[in-house]
Amino acid sequence: MSSAASPRPAPAAASPARPRSPRRVIGWRVRFAALSLIWGFSFLFIKVGTDSFAPFQVTFGRLLFGTAVIAVALVWKRERLPRGLRTWGHLAVAAFLLNALPFSLFAYSELTIPSTLAGICNATSPLWGMLLSFVALSEDRPTRRRVAGVGIGFLGVLTVLGAWQGFSGLDVTGTAMALLASLSYPVGWIYVRRTLAGGSHSHLSLTGTQLLLATAQLAVVTPLFTTMPASFPVWPLLSVVVLGALGTGLAILLQYGVVAEVGPTIGAMVTYFIPVIATAAGVTLLGEPLSWNTPVGAVVILAGAALTQSRPRKSRKRGPEDGGTPGADRTDLTATPPPVPAPVSANSRP
Repeated sequence: MSSAASPRPAPAAASPARPRSPRRVIGWRVRFAALSLIWGFSFLFIKVGTDSFAPFQVTFGRLLFGTAVIAVALVWKRERLPRGLRTWGHLAVAAFLLNALPFSLFAYSELTIPSTLAGICNATSPLWGMLLSFVALSEDRPTRRRVAGVGIGFLGVLTVLGAWQGFSGLDVTGTAMALLASLSYPVGWIYVRRTLAGGSHSHLSLTGTQLLLATAQLAVVTPLFTTMPASFPVWPLLSVVVLGALGTGLAILLQYGVVAEVGPTIGAMVTYFIPVIATAAGVTLLGEPLSWNTPVGAVVILAGAALTQSRPRKSRKRGPEDGGTPGADRTDLTATPPPVPAPVSANSRP
């Protein structure tokens, strides 16, 4: 009698292949450096633009050319603008708080203050954001380190402004406009987090709509408060074009790419390079004066901003043996979103 054939071992189940992330042609460090340079030089471009054009005209041109770049990206990726009046209504508010208002305030401020000071005022956005988040965001808790960061940061502001000299030689109106522009960003970020975060629309789609609405807002305001320029000098006109196409359009695309690849913590570090580049550009290319308290105060502001963005380390995952839920991971949910609708963290842009 023939013996029974032994059963063959079942083939091992093939482990599912992990999807490969798309390979970037240009490394994130190069894109990060480009983003820092673009945003750092933005204050110089604003200064040059306002030499020949009204501030509202500079802002309108900036938004127009920035929107054009995002529109090309939308067509290239075959994405559509979001639908729904509610979404468009929230985006209209975000467009005002994150684009139309701060861009206009910075342009008006640089009529009377150096671009270096405007760039340093921009670095106070994380400080304003931390103060506002304590009130408006329930998940933000005022730790000692963050409270200390806010105090140190505003001490740096007083150093930059020369408070011990009674603010002599300082244009109060222009400086106040620059600080209000920096305050407008975190107000807009908090509004976006409460109204638009977690939606199904892509960041690019929301950004395109937001910039489109901001451009429409300036298209209404600009003719009411300005007259048509008598001439279009080459350098101021080129500055406005570059400010919009690079400083608004391309910079937004670079920002989202960096944050998506390396995370919001590294992406937020661009804040610490912007005032340095803005100061270097203003001093070397525009011949703006620089006293000792400006760079010293800027360093103090950035140190305070760094403390406000610090977060506790993630605790290790707690499983059943620890009395916890499998896969549970306690993380700090606080984040500073970018200046365009997205529930991710990045930092302020000029």
